[in-house]
Amino acid sequence: MVSGKERLDIAIAGEINLDLILYGLPEDLPLERELLASGFEITLGSSSAILAHNLAALGTSVGFVTCVGGDALGQLALERLKQGGVELSRTLHAKGATKTGVSVILSHGRERRILTYAGTMAEMTCDDLDFDYLAMARHFHLSSLFLQTGLHAGLVELLKKLKQRGLMLSMDTNDDPSGEWRRDGILGQVLPLMDIVLPNEGELLKIAGGSSVPDALAQLETMVPLIVVKCGSRGAMVHQKGQSTPVPPIQVTTVDMIGAGDSFNAGFLAAYLAGKSPVVAAAAGNVTGALSTLRPGGTEAFRDAKLRDEFLRLHWPQS
Repeated sequence: MVSGKERLDIAIAGEINLDLILYGLPEDLPLERELLASGFEITLGSSSAILAHNLAALGTSVGFVTCVGGDALGQLALERLKQGGVELSRTLHAKGATKTGVSVILSHGRERRILTYAGTMAEMTCDDLDFDYLAMARHFHLSSLFLQTGLHAGLVELLKKLKQRGLMLSMDTNDDPSGEWRRDGILGQVLPLMDIVLPNEGELLKIAGGSSVPDALAQLETMVPLIVVKCGSRGAMVHQKGQSTPVPPIQVTTVDMIGAGDSFNAGFLAAYLAGKSPVVAAAAGNVTGALSTLRPGGTEAFRDAKLRDEFLRLHWPQS
């Protein structure tokens, strides 16, 4: 339990679910056939929960506010976060029969299909959030903007109030399932309030509506002062004050790409909140993104303390 005298490094109001991951299935999935997977994992899922877990594993003080159903999957997801050291005292429980969300992920090497039941992801509203608890943090992060539709009403006012209390704001929109990426909706309303956005290249193009990464950055920099772009196997790019700086990747033999982007966010935010420059923080993000790929799912490499600590010792940027 967090007392009124303590201050969190970062507060996250986000979605939670488990990922059920199947490996080895064909990319072409015919109907009415028994298709056999070569492997199966159950891991903590959702961008917000993966970020919260991995930030805590890096030693960052994290307060995570989420909404779960009364089902076993939700309790297992919360237990994973609790084991990871995430502060969960403001967890909300859905009313009625709504269950915790779940994603079934069909992994095809570097590409994947993601089938999601949103469940409680859309249940949490801004009225449900303890503002004073969020304001105890130095930083507030929002993931999965388009899945957390319950937050949309009141979100702009919440973000403005948090900025007035001195918090820095960051966001990773993640994908828009509708494919619309409408700038005349919630996206366009919250972008100008952000201090940092953390898209991948595809998301950047859709957010800004640009035809190329430089064009998209030029459009987005008029609203957001710091843009950190995840470029997959090519590392990352930091864009600030009209200048783009590439940040080279960490080379590893990949087991699973699931959650690598969220793990990048964890490394970036952990280092940035520790006072590192954006470029050094992006280098830290490349380290944690690479670490994530060494085990199935987005958190298993961070749960393996021996692997995690040795990898960070070897690769964490020192400057």
